[in-house]
Amino acid sequence: MCLRVKFYPPDPAALKEEITRYLLFLQIKRDLYHGRLLCRSSDAATLAAFILQAEIGDYDPGKHPEGYSSKFQFFPKHSERLERRIAEIHKSELIGQSPETSEMNFLLKAQSLETYGVDPHPCKDVSGNTAFLAFTPFGFVVLQGNRRIHYLQWNEVTKLKFEGKTFHIYATHQEDQRIILTYFTPTPEACKHLWKCGVENQAFYQFEKSSQVRTVSSSNLFFKGSRFRYSGKVAKEGWDGTQQKLPIHHSWPTAEQCSSNTKESGPYFYHGS
Repeated sequence: MCLRVKFYPPDPAALKEEITRYLLFLQIKRDLYHGRLLCRSSDAATLAAFILQAEIGDYDPGKHPEGYSSKFQFFPKHSERLERRIAEIHKSELIGQSPETSEMNFLLKAQSLETYGVDPHPCKDVSGNTAFLAFTPFGFVVLQGNRRIHYLQWNEVTKLKFEGKTFHIYATHQEDQRIILTYFTPTPEACKHLWKCGVENQAFYQFEKSSQVRTVSSSNLFFKGSRFRYSGKVAKEGWDGTQQKLPIHHSWPTAEQCSSNTKESGPYFYHGS
């Protein structure tokens, strides 16, 4: 069992409590290892170097022999070239950074990536091609292979609907252009779960107040339980609440509290160069 982040903050720098930032750091480190955080090799090297700096401090030739970065498992797969680049950045660019600064730099770098905060749901498109649907702090995304092929901001999404194993996304995009995207999940249960995830993510990130959230339904006559309402604070209320709290300084161990050594990788992440 592992504690996970459900809603990722749009701006990690807005998190005032250091312990909260640290737990988010652990989560995204886990996302990187499990292949949920897609990025170019250059970005991957930078992220891994921030992890090294946060966990072992400045490079010390007496403590860190040749190939020292290979002892850390940052990704599901990676090359020796990437390994060398990680060590180069750690040795030459991060000297003097405190663990807290390195963790924050890691978070800000991760937040800038297209797949920050994604939890991919496997689907098929209308042509039978595999795709992964995901929801982020900024909107709805569709991933195929190593590419993001669709991105809709939350204020562009007008309706989410499911019918059995069929999931529809209705949106208005670019000068009132109407879009309907259709995907197919493995089971009706998976489709309903996908719909619920979409509804609660849109409510959490789009509304200013929880009182604005309404019950929504999918126009499905055959599948029970198709009405749903997100309950809880929305993002704006949650982040505003952190402004009133003082930061707590941690001295947490770097043990893998989220089992980053577990051999469980995401479906579309690979660093081969």
